[in-house]
Amino acid sequence: MRVVIQRVKSADVKVDGKVISSIGKGFLLLVGISKTDTEREIGEMAKKIPYLRVFEDENGKMNLSLKDVGGEILSVSQFTLYGDTSRGRRPGFERAAGRDTAIELWNKFNQILRESGITVKEGIFGEHMEVSLVNDGPVTIIMEEG
Repeated sequence: MRVVIQRVKSADVKVDGKVISSIGKGFLLLVGISKTDTEREIGEMAKKIPYLRVFEDENGKMNLSLKDVGGEILSVSQFTLYGDTSRGRRPGFERAAGRDTAIELWNKFNQILRESGITVKEGIFGEHMEVSLVNDGPVTIIMEEG
């Protein structure tokens, strides 16, 4: 599992020109599920993210977590995180999980995040989306399990 975490002031997802999800301060998560991922990896990642200390405290140090600042999450499934460009110029996506597995694990990931008390909004799995964000910092972290 790969997750690109972007600390944002705001983010939204549009489908067919209509905003379907939006958040204020928090994390935009671009979530990639691999063929080898299981609920164990999904659970471990989902339990770390709300407590990742990347928000500034009163001294300007990154000491506060998403939970500490009352932030939200916008979760967007993105199989292209498993694009392999080692051969040629066209990425191969053989390592990405198939549709059924990916949607099941992505939904489970989002549910575990919600169970931590975080507001989680989502893109639409498999749809062509326009994702907009106001990156805060910028702060971008890449996390990987499995």
